[in-house]
Amino acid sequence: MKPELKKLLILNAPYLLFVYLFDKIGQSVRLSPGADLSGKVLSLADGFSAAFATPLPSFAPMDLLIGIAGAVLIRLMVYFKGKNAKKYRKGIEYGSARWGNTEDIKPYTDPVFQNNVLLTQTERLTMNSRPKQPKYARNKNILV
Repeated sequence: MKPELKKLLILNAPYLLFVYLFDKIGQSVRLSPGADLSGKVLSLADGFSAAFATPLPSFAPMDLLIGIAGAVLIRLMVYFKGKNAKKYRKGIEYGSARWGNTEDIKPYTDPVFQNNVLLTQTERLTMNSRPKQPKYARNKNILV
């Protein structure tokens, strides 16, 4: 088995449990007695006992659709939670810092010396309001 495929299977295998769980929830709603939504909600406990009487998943198309949709919803929630996570520096104590060097300030300077504001003997800041890379644009309000 290819390593990429193996990694993909290992990372997504837990979502099969969610497919099973949501499939059983869909089956319990389908099996609960009642003609309308209020009747089904009131007797949902009977539907759960009927659905979980057998450990096998339901293969009714609507139950499978509910199971897959629920697992996809959980996967999207995990994905967005990971994308919005704070950027922590692993293995480094919170609040720790290091002194910068010339390589750190280089993206913020202009190659032409006259187009920079001299901050210290070694640090300069470009006066160009639109640098080549927008992520290096900084506020130019400086008190000297």
